[in-house]
Amino acid sequence: MERVNVGIIGGGLMGKEAASAFGRWFALNDFPVAVELVAVCDLNEHVLDWYRKVPTVKLLTTNYKELLANSEIDVVYVALPHNLHKKYYIEVLESGKDLLAEKPFGIDLNAALAIEQVAKRLGRFVRCSSEIPFLPGPQRVINEVQSGMLGDIIEVKAGFLHSSDLDRQKPINWKRQNKFCGEIGVMGDLGMHVLHVPLRLGWKPNLVYAQLQKIITERPDGKGGTATCDTWNNATLNTEVEIEGNKVPMTLEMKRIAPGETNTWYIEILGTNGGVKYSTKDTKALWNFTLKNEEQYWQRTDLGFKGLVFPTITGGIFEAGFSDCFMQMLAAYFAERAGKLSGRFGCVTPNEAVASHSLFDAALKSHAGSRVQNITYN
Repeated sequence: MERVNVGIIGGGLMGKEAASAFGRWFALNDFPVAVELVAVCDLNEHVLDWYRKVPTVKLLTTNYKELLANSEIDVVYVALPHNLHKKYYIEVLESGKDLLAEKPFGIDLNAALAIEQVAKRLGRFVRCSSEIPFLPGPQRVINEVQSGMLGDIIEVKAGFLHSSDLDRQKPINWKRQNKFCGEIGVMGDLGMHVLHVPLRLGWKPNLVYAQLQKIITERPDGKGGTATCDTWNNATLNTEVEIEGNKVPMTLEMKRIAPGETNTWYIEILGTNGGVKYSTKDTKALWNFTLKNEEQYWQRTDLGFKGLVFPTITGGIFEAGFSDCFMQMLAAYFAERAGKLSGRFGCVTPNEAVASHSLFDAALKSHAGSRVQNITYN
């Protein structure tokens, strides 16, 4: 069995999720790659303290160059703010290590292109994070589309909705400031999750009309005063995509202020012969639309655990959650890196990440000019 040693740069929320997944790696049935977390870097010593309970970790450091110089490390997962992506991703690649990158793969289109070009030049294996499509529901949606049973696709809707920013007293953080998260704002934070499935299905929009909103523009600064929030809170992208020669409307929603939505990912696809939809708001429910004897039906299927991309020890009747789809995403990364993905659904490619940035860049131009904008892909 191949063994891979992993380092993490950025030990916060997502770094801990990765560490948890690696700690449960044995739960994957007959997985061809053994993966261990061996090093973590974070500027905050208190963050590093949490990783002292992980028995496989040999190196805890506040200096990322020390981690990159470690010859035992094969892959680095980087979970840092968007403004740091280009610098750190490229340094990881130049150190001779493969990269699992966090979305959005750079603060803007130029950064994403630079990262992609270095990865190609050096021949490194690089993928980008997007975990929710690895749940059984999204996988069933993909299967329904690919089966051809829906007929001609006539409409697509997809989105990722939060309500975390409804609280006006929530202190400002880096995701609410353009200098850290980028001018694309919420599109960079949530957009890759929304686009992962459409892009994998080959649905790359050619036109966009964007409606962007800055709703709460000031927040407590944590020092007794206030600070300016200059990012887009919400984005609705009305796009057009060509599917099998037909021009199809595809609506993409990315919202941090969506009342009633804690963390809702959804997709709905309608065709001439049927439809399919799924939302994490009801994690186990897959909905299929059919026509029968001139009657119209939405039928619910109660999903279990067995629809995950990689089989695990968990019984098929149980429901999957966030930690499960995060682990599945990591499994897809290491299986594909080893050449053993075997046609299964994989992580976001650099080309798909760059395509998402092309759309976000066009969306900014569309909103600024209040016009439909053509999308140019690099």
